[in-house]
Amino acid sequence: MERATSALMLTVEEAAQQLRIGRTQMFALIKSQQVSSVKIGRSRRVPRAALDTYVEQLGDEQHGAAA
Repeated sequence: MERATSALMLTVEEAAQQLRIGRTQMFALIKSQQVSSVKIGRSRRVPRAALDTYVEQLGDEQHGAAA
């Protein structure tokens, strides 16, 4: 999905695809506030920056645990 890689806001399904995880796991990350999202009308969207932040935090956590 080339279009999703440049979009500012992703659907939950697109965000899950970007992280290579399932839709259910993506909703769990949103519910636990590990990944931020917004509602636009009745739709939920994940800002691209939220995925970048989540991935950075994962790296920081794993580097901190290894030290």
